[in-house]
Amino acid sequence: MSRLPNIVMTAERQTTQNETTSAANEGDAVTPGQSGVAALDRAFSILFAFRPGDYALTLAELAARTGLYKSTILRLAGSLIQHRMLFRLEDGRYQIGAAPLMLGALYQRSMRLADVVLPHMRALAEATGEAVSLYIRERDVRVCLHRVDSNHSIRDHVREGDVLPLERGSGGRVLCAFSGMQGATYDAIRRDYYYVSIGERDRETVGISVPVFGAQQALRGALCLAGPASRIDGTLLQSWRAPVLEHAAQITSTLGGDPAPLRHATQLISKP
Repeated sequence: MSRLPNIVMTAERQTTQNETTSAANEGDAVTPGQSGVAALDRAFSILFAFRPGDYALTLAELAARTGLYKSTILRLAGSLIQHRMLFRLEDGRYQIGAAPLMLGALYQRSMRLADVVLPHMRALAEATGEAVSLYIRERDVRVCLHRVDSNHSIRDHVREGDVLPLERGSGGRVLCAFSGMQGATYDAIRRDYYYVSIGERDRETVGISVPVFGAQQALRGALCLAGPASRIDGTLLQSWRAPVLEHAAQITSTLGGDPAPLRHATQLISKP
C-alpha cells in the first residue's frame, strides 16, 4: 500500500511526457509556459463539456466530448475538484462545482449593461452612418435605454429615455416576439431572429432590430439600427442584417447568453 502514491505519480509524469512528446511530434516545441497554457485549455474543455440539462457526466462521457485521454481528465479533475470547479459524486460521475456559480454571481453584480452594448452600438453607427438604439420592454411600451446618434443632420430622432409604442416599429416587434407574443408575424421573428420595419412607427423611418439575450437566455433588449427612408433603400437595409445579428451575438455572449441561434440566423441569410 505504501507504494501506491509513487505509482500514481509515475503514471501522471508518464502521461505528461507522452502529451509533451505528442505535441512536439506535431511540429511545435513545447516550452514549460506553453505546457501550462495547454493544461489550462484542457481544464476549460472539461468544464465546457457540460451542457444544459446535464446532471452529471461519467469519465467516459467527458473523454468522448473533450477528446482527451481519461488519464488526462483524471489528473486535471483533481485540481478542478480542489478549487470547487468540479464535484465528484459517490458513483464516480462528475458535476459542475459551486465555484462557477459564485463567479457567475460576481460577474452579474459587477457588469454594467452599458459597458457591454455601447462599444458595439458605436461600431455599428460608425460602419453604417445611421443611428443605433437599445430598447427594453416596460409593460406595454418600450423604452430607449441606450442610443448612439447618426452624424447626419437628417436622422431618426429618438433620445435615451423616450417611450415608444410596443407593437409598432422593428424594436417593439422584436421585444413582443421574444416576450411570447403570438401570431404569424411573431412566429417569423422568432424563426429569423430579426425584423425589418418600413414606415411602421413613422412613415419616414426604416429600421432593423434583433434580440439581445443574457444569462439563461433571458431577453435583455432589442438592438435597433434605423434611419430615414429617403437615404436607406431595401437593398441597403437587407445588407445590414448580418452585421446587426453578429453584434447582437457578441453582446449576448458577453452577457452570458447563448449566441448560437443568432449566429445560425446569420449563416442562413448568407446562403445564396
